[in-house]
Amino acid sequence: MGKVALITGITGQDGAYLADFLLRKGYLVHGIIRRSSSNTFSRINYLTKDLNPSNKALAFHTGDLTDVFSITTIIQKTQPDEIYNLAAMSDVRASHAIPEYTADVNGMGPKRILEAVVQLGLINTRIFQASTSELYGNVNNYPQSEQTKFNPRNPYGIAKLKAHQAVIDFRVKHGLYACNGIMYNHESPLRSED
Repeated sequence: MGKVALITGITGQDGAYLADFLLRKGYLVHGIIRRSSSNTFSRINYLTKDLNPSNKALAFHTGDLTDVFSITTIIQKTQPDEIYNLAAMSDVRASHAIPEYTADVNGMGPKRILEAVVQLGLINTRIFQASTSELYGNVNNYPQSEQTKFNPRNPYGIAKLKAHQAVIDFRVKHGLYACNGIMYNHESPLRSED
């Protein structure tokens, strides 16, 4: 088996595409599933229905970015070569109604992942943090570049900026291979209507 990847947000649009891509490259893929009363597997059903039950290329773990114990336990158990944090409270409008929850999931959740990697001594694990164009807020210059100043204007963007800065801090302080990818809205057939 090839490299081991851990994907948070595997049931989302980007997580589903990434899991498919990594499986095709021969990775062993672990996905963190947040416990929910609704079916969250609709975007990844096609990945699981063709898998042989004895095939261990795709595995799921119940966890939550707000729970340091579950995050640390899953990282320790899976020993990933790469971690892709795609999980988030991703509704910008809803972030105004639940700002503390948004800060916990989007701001502190990635920090918990970084701390777990350091605590477990997995310094060679590569980490990708999905950041957002909401870091820029209302800007007048298009397109944005590395020189564009961050000025988030909502709880979602503010929390994502905290995570963005945490990745930089852990990279500098602990020598981690950790990077942010600033993502813009992107549509696909797997994008949710809600």
